[in-house]
Amino acid sequence: MGLFHRLLKVENIRSKLLLYFFTLILLPIVTLGVLGNVIYSKSIEDQANIHTEQMIEQVTRNVEFYIHDMENIIYYLSNDPQVIDFLQLESEGNKEENEDFHLAARRSLKTYKDTHPEVAGILVVNEHNLYISNTMQRISRDPLTDEIWYKRALASPQTMQLFSKPIGRNIKTNLNYSADEVVSITKAVVDPVTGKRLGVILIDLKLDKIKEVIETVTLGKSGFLYLMDGNGGIVYAPVNSIVYRVKNEWLTDSMNSIVKKIQGSDFQIIYKDSAYTNWKTIGVFSLNETLHEVSLLRHYSIIICIITLVLAVVVAFFFTASIAKPLSKLGSLMKRAEEGDLSVRFNSKYNDEIGRLGNSFNHMIREISNLIDMVYVEQQRKREAELKTLQAQIKPHFLYNTLYTIQWMAQEHGAHDVVAILGALANLFRIGLSKGKEMISVQEELEHVRSYLAIQKARYEDKLIYEVNFDEGILKYNVLKLILQPLVENAIYHGINARRGVGKITITAKEKEGKLYFSVEDNGIGITTEKLKEISQLLDHNHVETAKTGFGIFNVNERIKLSVGKEYGLVYHSVYQQGTTVEVWHPLL
Repeated sequence: MGLFHRLLKVENIRSKLLLYFFTLILLPIVTLGVLGNVIYSKSIEDQANIHTEQMIEQVTRNVEFYIHDMENIIYYLSNDPQVIDFLQLESEGNKEENEDFHLAARRSLKTYKDTHPEVAGILVVNEHNLYISNTMQRISRDPLTDEIWYKRALASPQTMQLFSKPIGRNIKTNLNYSADEVVSITKAVVDPVTGKRLGVILIDLKLDKIKEVIETVTLGKSGFLYLMDGNGGIVYAPVNSIVYRVKNEWLTDSMNSIVKKIQGSDFQIIYKDSAYTNWKTIGVFSLNETLHEVSLLRHYSIIICIITLVLAVVVAFFFTASIAKPLSKLGSLMKRAEEGDLSVRFNSKYNDEIGRLGNSFNHMIREISNLIDMVYVEQQRKREAELKTLQAQIKPHFLYNTLYTIQWMAQEHGAHDVVAILGALANLFRIGLSKGKEMISVQEELEHVRSYLAIQKARYEDKLIYEVNFDEGILKYNVLKLILQPLVENAIYHGINARRGVGKITITAKEKEGKLYFSVEDNGIGITTEKLKEISQLLDHNHVETAKTGFGIFNVNERIKLSVGKEYGLVYHSVYQQGTTVEVWHPLL
């Protein structure tokens, strides 16, 4: 798990995607390979077991059919009058008369023998040791009534007795078959009236019929079936060394199915007991052979899995490349943009998420370029405005020093009105210079504009009056210097001079809407609607128009916007023939 986490932390997205693809491909292949193999192996075993059970059931029924057929023959013979007459003979007696009984009984035996080719021979023995048969004879003079097959049949007259491989009987046959080639079926004959046991009928059934039944059944390539009697003896088995290695104690499992290792291989042993014959039909087949197909399938599956995996990895490389390559390209473009190259652009032929991401990157780069250009232009304008201001300060600096000299000389000669004007002019120049500072206090700005108005008052005398109104609380704030004097100058030259009568200028300074608010109001000629609209548009777009209106107001507006923000600056209100009000908005600094 730790290795998996370490793999997930790799920085290369292509490696991550390959890992994800490989995992997604490998999981189903391994799962299907392992589970499929287990399920298929189990299925093959189950099918083999079911097939074997069906074959065993079929063989058991066929064997029971033949045995039951032999029992029917015994039943018919037990009720045959000629056979009953023979069984009731007590001795040889009259040979001619007995011979008739013998002939009649043999004809009956021959009839059943001829119609049932699976019968090797039929023997009838009565209680007095007399017997008849068309193919079987007694070997010695020992009584047949002492034979084990006779005694067992007589002891259980209602039960059929089966003897597999009846070796050691006192019987020989004209057909030259051995005891290993037949199964003997015996049953006692009982008088239905008296219940007396009259004798025993023995039929030898050829094993060839059972052999045919068993050998028609195949269990794989080397599997086989065989029959075992109730005593554990082999009734019939094909030639196979495995048969004699199957132990009788193994065949006691309640499931009638066991797996045992024989000669180093695993064998499945399935058997069925016949309630009719008391025999076992046993099927034996090699699990190794059965699962050989599974092994072959497993090998083929492994080969197919490897081929599939290789193809999947190749396809995964292709797909991951289609994802990782544009991302890698985008990453390299971003790095170049970080290093300052804003000319980079991401070109994608896809319209997927990566394509949209690339388009967003292009848009961002364009916006950054535009912003840099705007900042550059604004800085250029600011520097130009500062340069112009500095150039304008060179002459006032010289004049400032000269004026103080003239003021001292006028004071020496008692010209007090000249002293006052020169003091106002010197103060005007002093605050304008302000030691090169761009920001001055509101108090200094108001003092500067009052000095300017004092000079203009001396010039226009009674034609000009003015007021300066302010809130004491705003004097502590700082403001860009020289923003009111150009507005007052503009009001005098373009407003008051253009009309007759007394001109009035009112300057107001206060805090309004969280900002510094200044207004310069005059009762001059005012501005026409078209001209006012033109000035407003020029102020909004920071265009400096000097030819028609003058440099002052636009320079003030541009300095404010460049220094403290575009939301600040000048706002013009005017009614033609009534007057003009200029609002100055400035942040609280």
